[in-house]
Amino acid sequence: MQLGTRWPVGGTLPSGLPEVVEIAVKSVEDDHRDTGSDTAQWRWTLTWLEGKPVIELDDGTVIRYDSAEDSATITQPVAPDPHDDEWI
Repeated sequence: MQLGTRWPVGGTLPSGLPEVVEIAVKSVEDDHRDTGSDTAQWRWTLTWLEGKPVIELDDGTVIRYDSAEDSATITQPVAPDPHDDEWI
């Protein structure tokens, strides 16, 4: 059984993560830093599902690992469109 954990943006990643997941985490953090996002209070949450890491950032970004492909998929939250109600 593997236990999850939380850590701050820019902090040391938990051990045991696949390299491609570590690269994905760093990529998301770099993107937020490059856009000037204030991530000082944000945390990552690691959950192990069926032995695979699922990582979620406080802003809703999720990173999932595919062991068959040895790949990581980053899913970023979609901001609501303020003009979405214009058809009503």
